[in-house]
Amino acid sequence: MTSHGRVTNTRFTRIRARLESYAPPPGVRSWLYELALFVFKQGWACLFGALMLLLLLVTHFAYPADAALARYDFLTLAALTIQLGLLAFRLETWSEARVILAFHVVGTVMELFKTAHGSWLYPEPSLLRIGGVPLFSGFMYAAVGSYIARVWRIFDFRLEPYPPSPWPELLAAAIYINFFAHHWLPDVRLALFAGLALLFWRTRVNFTVWREPRQMPLLFGWLLVALFIWLAENLATFAQAWTYPHQQDGWQLVPLTKLGAWYLLMYISFILVAAVHRPREAKARTPVPGRPSAARR
Repeated sequence: MTSHGRVTNTRFTRIRARLESYAPPPGVRSWLYELALFVFKQGWACLFGALMLLLLLVTHFAYPADAALARYDFLTLAALTIQLGLLAFRLETWSEARVILAFHVVGTVMELFKTAHGSWLYPEPSLLRIGGVPLFSGFMYAAVGSYIARVWRIFDFRLEPYPPSPWPELLAAAIYINFFAHHWLPDVRLALFAGLALLFWRTRVNFTVWREPRQMPLLFGWLLVALFIWLAENLATFAQAWTYPHQQDGWQLVPLTKLGAWYLLMYISFILVAAVHRPREAKARTPVPGRPSAARR
């Protein structure tokens, strides 16, 4: 049992319990410790994605050009090894792994369609691929699902008010369909953004870093995640994990318009994770030992 009442079976539980039991002096040092704990937990949540990004950059600069195993194939095998290692060392739960697998499939299907329509391409050869899509690409989508699943558990997300089913799920399905349909039909992503705002403009995500719950608008939280994914995508395209048409004559920044696409795709990941971590409302606040209650401050 964790300090926030969650039952988990990962090795991270004991590490987190030790860190959360530390009691620095109140004031600035306490705030700085909570900030450091927040950064540590965020880093732990994005462990899979960070390792994948590190692999992309290291192999871009150091992978032997004459290696018998193509770089993309090495990345596929390395990503699979990382995923199995996270499970073997109980750094990830099996329920989270199922969500990641689902997002892997969702992402690979989109990759097959998008590369066939020239939205982006994979410039290097490989054997482990389906059509023009190397298999490691699905792990890049899975990294997003892994982060959402892990950060939800680590920070004990509680959402209120959360829209009733089936509206969030129907909106996710509409977003996914539009990723394909806009190649033949009008692109309705502005309407989809409006739908997101309509459903979630009141929703707050309550999360616990250390002792006291914090909160932020869920729509803003999604924007922050999408921004970091966009930044990671710039590093990935720099490492030639894939390239967009405008990058074929030399690397350039990924257009900011892709930020919107990542926002929508991240929402799909969120809904998939919500199928495992059922959205819960915020708990009633309890006084923190050693701190005055809000009524006495």
